Amino acid sequence: MDFRLDEEQQALRESVRDFAREVVAPVIGEHYEKRTFPYEIVRQMGKMGLFGLPFAEEHGGMGGDYFALCLVLEELARVDSSVAITLEAAVSLGAMPIYRFGTEEQKARWLPKLLSGEALAGFGLTEPGTGSDAGGTRTRAVLDGDEWVINGSKAFITNSGTDITALVTVTAVTGTKPDGSKELSTIIVPSGTPGFTVAPGYSKVGWNASDTHELTFDDCRVPAANLLGERGRGFAQFLRILDEGRIAIAALAVGLAQGCVDESITYAKERQAFGQPIGNYQAIQFKIADMEMKAHTARLAYYDAAARMLAGEPFKRQAAIAKLHASTVAVDNAREATQIHGGYGFMNEYPVARFWRDSKILEIGEGTSEVQRMIIARDLGM
Repeated sequence: MDFRLDEEQQALRESVRDFAREVVAPVIGEHYEKRTFPYEIVRQMGKMGLFGLPFAEEHGGMGGDYFALCLVLEELARVDSSVAITLEAAVSLGAMPIYRFGTEEQKARWLPKLLSGEALAGFGLTEPGTGSDAGGTRTRAVLDGDEWVINGSKAFITNSGTDITALVTVTAVTGTKPDGSKELSTIIVPSGTPGFTVAPGYSKVGWNASDTHELTFDDCRVPAANLLGERGRGFAQFLRILDEGRIAIAALAVGLAQGCVDESITYAKERQAFGQPIGNYQAIQFKIADMEMKAHTARLAYYDAAARMLAGEPFKRQAAIAKLHASTVAVDNAREATQIHGGYGFMNEYPVARFWRDSKILEIGEGTSEVQRMIIARDLGM
């Protein structure tokens, strides 16, 4: 299997790498410390076509594929994860459900703005008190005439409260199946709908320049036509979305891990100790060599998962492996990069401090490491 990039993929990677270094890097530190959303960066990413990468041109996309998105996420995360997760969530969690399961009318209404980056969308799955137990959804939607009436709440929802957020796709219990289990469906709730409240942004450890909120629905009414996909298929739909999203998160984690290598090499060449650069010492060289090894193997894991997905082959296990391994590597590399930087690694003016704060959520978001192990074990027949 040949994982070398073709000319088009290499050109995309290089253009985004330049964008991350020249546009994102100079300003993201201030956004991070002030906890402000980088609207100007989002606008520029929209002009570059990044939000439309894996979508068909007929819907306003760029006609690329999911692997192209992953390459972009890796390069963005080498500089900053807040920007990378904004793009990842906007594409794989925001626009992708509508693209995969929406009616032609829903696609025509929402996709043009979502794929151009003019608007963002959130994916309302996680709830307070349920966490990894997505089947424990308590948010309910009752059909009243030609409207859904939604009551409940969602937690940790990315891109749900920006000035350009257009909608949130919400999973809700819409009835009971013949076997007595919950019937879960997915419903589109436009921003500004009466009864839909976005709480103030969370005070987070990391990802401080990304947008994350708790959402509440109090007799929130939307048209019956806002049902996304088939009624009762909501659980299957979001499992498909999460399987794909895990590859994207793995790519983001690889980017963070590689960024730790980049910053450590630069610092080790400049920092003097005992009369010479610390990079001359084998202890530092070995740390960085191990970091590079981990980033490289994690990259191969998400490349493999993406290749299987695009080939139409089963990829659930490989996506879980990629996400589990890459997130572990990101945390490991962030810790080692901070150690290499010494006291400066604890100072927010250095990127590795941001990487350290951003890495841990990668072992939690879009399926915890424990959930990934459960998926892998079940796919092995255990």
